[in-house]
Amino acid sequence: MKRILKPLFMLCLVCSLSVGVWAQEKPAYTLFDKEGNVITYGELVDRLTQYDVVFLGEMHNCPITHWLEYEIACSLYEVHGKKFTIGAEMFESDNQLILDEYMAGLITDDRFEAETRLWDNYYTDYRAVVWLAKEHGIPFIATNVPRRYANSVKNGGLEALEAFSEEARRYIAPLPIPFEYDEGKSREAFGMMLMMGGKTAGDLRLLAEAQAVKDATMAWFISRHLDGKFLHLNGSYHSDFKEGIIPYLLKYRPETTLATVTFLRAEDISRLGEEQKGRADFYVCIPETMVTSY
Repeated sequence: MKRILKPLFMLCLVCSLSVGVWAQEKPAYTLFDKEGNVITYGELVDRLTQYDVVFLGEMHNCPITHWLEYEIACSLYEVHGKKFTIGAEMFESDNQLILDEYMAGLITDDRFEAETRLWDNYYTDYRAVVWLAKEHGIPFIATNVPRRYANSVKNGGLEALEAFSEEARRYIAPLPIPFEYDEGKSREAFGMMLMMGGKTAGDLRLLAEAQAVKDATMAWFISRHLDGKFLHLNGSYHSDFKEGIIPYLLKYRPETTLATVTFLRAEDISRLGEEQKGRADFYVCIPETMVTSY
């Protein structure tokens, strides 16, 4: 298969040579299963092929994370072929038409990039996966809720969505969105914002509701396009501990089989810390000294 990740070519070489080469004492990452056993990349891919949906819970600013996401996407496509679909948190559902037109070669790169609300790190971190899909005709699904609707929820709660038109609701999970508030989890997730930004407990609930509309919408669009095997890219917050997107997906498609991979930094990547166990089915541990992209 042709490789298109030119900006990270040298990183690919370094990482691929370092896997399991403990004599060098500087591996770029280590893979673990949920019991904490070290596994190879081949073993990881073999296991991931068994599931309907695979969630890659990424660190947004980690180059090794994005390289491995690309490699995993390539490997799963090689196995699943036409039964394979990719989706991503980084694209919003109301941009699906633009994304489809781009994938079909109907619009140019510059128009796609100008008219889609791309993340700032799109060119370095996500463009390669998009190009993989474009090159091989892999369906690519924009799963996230449009940010204007998440912002409305952050300001007015989930009930704010009821005011939007039927046209607007096409881009959101079906209403009403189920939501159970756990103040303890919200304080854990958004506590720093509470301390630094003068947020109140009410603000934390609204932030949790905004996250819920994102999770539900991502789950909804995964379920709507789950015709074979689906790979989803999202921040680890949205899939760790089988929370976030996953309860909604199992509500919309109860029989779905799924696996979660989480990427994390650690001082010692030769073992999986006990405090990390339970977060995911598989782990990619990366040295905490690894550079960040922003």
